[in-house]
Amino acid sequence: MNTLFDKIWDAHVVQKIEDGPTQLYIDRLYCHEVTSPQAFDELRRRGIGCLRPEKIFCMPDHNIPTQNQDKPIEEPVSRNQVETLVKNAQEFGLSLYGMMHPKNGIIHVVGPEQGLTLPGMTIVCGDSHTSTHGAMGAIAFGIGTSEVGMVMASQCILQQRPKTMRISVEGTLGKGVTAKDVALYIMSKMTTSGATGYFVEYAGSAIKALSMEGRLTLCNLSIEMGARGGMVAPDETTFEYIKGREHAPKDEEWDKAVAYWKSLKSDDDAIFDKEYMFYADDIEPQITYGTNPGMGMGITDRIPGIDSIDDAGRASYLKALDYMGFKAGSKLVGHRIDYVFVGSCTNGRIEDFRAFAQIVKGRRKTDGVTAWIVPGSWSVQRQIVEEGLDVILEEAGFELRQPGCSACLAMNEDKIPEGRYCVSTSNRNFEGRQGQGARTILASPYMAAAAAVTGCITDPRDFL
Repeated sequence: MNTLFDKIWDAHVVQKIEDGPTQLYIDRLYCHEVTSPQAFDELRRRGIGCLRPEKIFCMPDHNIPTQNQDKPIEEPVSRNQVETLVKNAQEFGLSLYGMMHPKNGIIHVVGPEQGLTLPGMTIVCGDSHTSTHGAMGAIAFGIGTSEVGMVMASQCILQQRPKTMRISVEGTLGKGVTAKDVALYIMSKMTTSGATGYFVEYAGSAIKALSMEGRLTLCNLSIEMGARGGMVAPDETTFEYIKGREHAPKDEEWDKAVAYWKSLKSDDDAIFDKEYMFYADDIEPQITYGTNPGMGMGITDRIPGIDSIDDAGRASYLKALDYMGFKAGSKLVGHRIDYVFVGSCTNGRIEDFRAFAQIVKGRRKTDGVTAWIVPGSWSVQRQIVEEGLDVILEEAGFELRQPGCSACLAMNEDKIPEGRYCVSTSNRNFEGRQGQGARTILASPYMAAAAAVTGCITDPRDFL
């Protein structure tokens, strides 16, 4: 009667404190430059090192520029954060994929592609989008800086056991509908607090049909509806993705690992604390109209009127529409845009750039639209070149930038100016997320491509 979550969690319990948290063993800690400095300082203060340094992998991603990475970072705060991570990793003997390292990239893209993220693991990072790694059949969640230090020192963490939720999506996704659209649709129905306190398992025929990249996108966005994390049971799609990657098990160890991974699924009679069912036929390409990822709708829909918003949410709804410059009841198709951003730990994988290239091939970027096309890692960038996608992009008037978090958040040089509209494949559309006063419209790579070649919000199915 165990869920997938129960099986992995129970296998990692060191001890349970009566009427208190669980001491949970952690298989992998990822560190980037933003949330780790204070944790390293705490280790120094206590005069201790990392208990299991081989379990810890560090890489800068938030603060790095996406051009001229071979030169020193100009912005002093960003430069200091990146240099501090390098110094800390070297001092404590940790694996470091620094700027320009062939394995560098966004930490939540690099982990799976290097085979560092594997089914059955417990994985943490000082970053909320650690939920991404759950797509591999792992328990993965973001933690705070003090908890990062706890894991460094003990390879364990104290956690309250979350409740379990299963979200099933049945059927076949329609033309132009991606994992990003599935996630935005679910959030539009459940709101950004609908899964608070739960660990979500995604199931159903539509989920099983997703590629590994699609599952990573879906689990990445779990945190945006309040969930502690999201996960998908590992299957042949997972095993095929992992096989041959650098840190994946080899030879006899591979066979043993797969035999174990096949047991990582919820039992037929497993009981979840809450269950939801959605249908693929109801999902069309999605866009957001507000200032949280749950304020989304289908591309052919109209912005909902205030009568459809409950009393508690009306003030924030009105504030969001005012910030975005949108009106209730209006459609967004045809609304002009200024920027397009393709990338982030949500949509920075090879499949995302294939989708973008599919639409822009043989077309041209609209004059006046600034487009930032940013791979999630150097490995993804190499794939883009190997597949000739860079040529398609260049011929269509796009420039491929260097890997990094880029315009997902205003922590580096890639900021959207005040008042400008950006169709973004990232994960958050909060006020100021992409730059002070920036107006973010979350969407899939297909939607971003259609906007880039038309200069306005456009149904991508017109190009497919």
